Amino acid sequence: MKFFVDTADLAEIRDLASTGLLDGVTTNPSLVAKAGRSFLDLVAEICEVVTGPVSAEVAATDYETMLAEGKHLAKIAPNVAVKVPLTPAGLKVCRHLANEGTMVNVTLCFSAAQAILAAKAGATFVSPFVGRLDDVGQNGLGLIAEIVQIYDSYPQITTEVLVASIRNPIHLVESAKMGAHVATMPPAVIRQLYAHPLTDKGLSQFVADWAKTGQTILDQPIPRRAAAE
Repeated sequence: MKFFVDTADLAEIRDLASTGLLDGVTTNPSLVAKAGRSFLDLVAEICEVVTGPVSAEVAATDYETMLAEGKHLAKIAPNVAVKVPLTPAGLKVCRHLANEGTMVNVTLCFSAAQAILAAKAGATFVSPFVGRLDDVGQNGLGLIAEIVQIYDSYPQITTEVLVASIRNPIHLVESAKMGAHVATMPPAVIRQLYAHPLTDKGLSQFVADWAKTGQTILDQPIPRRAAAE
């Protein structure tokens, strides 16, 4: 499963990219507004930090303007994935851009029927929103299972399921078990993946036991036998 970070905070992106575990970035107008930066400049900088797909969302809702914005965004860098809403106009834009070889992320997907339309429109990614469905009493993870099952039934579908609105590690793990291709998470959720109390407890014990030996690793010479090998 590929890991994308859902943020427009360049410092967070740089820090997570340095782990080597980050495969891409997703942004949206709300995240860009929080960053307080020029949108295109920010996307260009992110594309320099991350070699994988960087989703940049159009702001318009009508077909003509959305298409013009999508083409404009695609010129920033080869790894830009133009993000469009799952509307009739958005899917028309998706088809047009996909035919030109541009990556497209169709966002705000809340049903399996919508996901089928995104795949038929040639989307590179479809973004079903797990957390937002849970918020209104629906089964977000159930939607992921449906979309993965449908896509797997048709080998000609190349659209990847990009699980969005992930609120916790459980959302991630369950989506991975279902076979979703990508998960996009806020930085805080990515960092939660590292955490487990038994890891902390075990490490504390190892550190304490090592201190009792009175040794340091870097101050010891490499044994001759190992050096010769």
